[in-house]
Amino acid sequence: MRTLLNLIWLILSGLWMALGYVLAGVVCCILIITIPWGLACFRIAAYALWPFGRTVVQRPDAGAASGAGNIVWLVFAGIWLAIGHITMGAALCVTIIGIPFGLAHFKMIPVSLMPLGREIVPSGAQAAYPGYRW
Repeated sequence: MRTLLNLIWLILSGLWMALGYVLAGVVCCILIITIPWGLACFRIAAYALWPFGRTVVQRPDAGAASGAGNIVWLVFAGIWLAIGHITMGAALCVTIIGIPFGLAHFKMIPVSLMPLGREIVPSGAQAAYPGYRW
């Protein structure tokens, strides 16, 4: 079922979202000082391609630098990405068939707001990642 949902997601909005995140990642990597955000964009792009069956966790070794970087990201890009996910999620939830895809957009809001210090892991692998906050 996850594979079917991921394939439909890929066609409806996943491919376009991933391309947007990759473009943002390339721009961030070109501007050398923003490379950490560029790498986070690439991680989110992979998550945007195939979100069902995966979840986002906070890394236990994320420190103050991740927090400060997330504040900068939130001000310049995170809030706009979150608004986009909320808009698409609400639009998809209007139809019965789109509800799982709308929920996937809502699931991506926390990582789009604060991507540094986060990791994307398989959904059923909580025991394999001790120390991570779920």
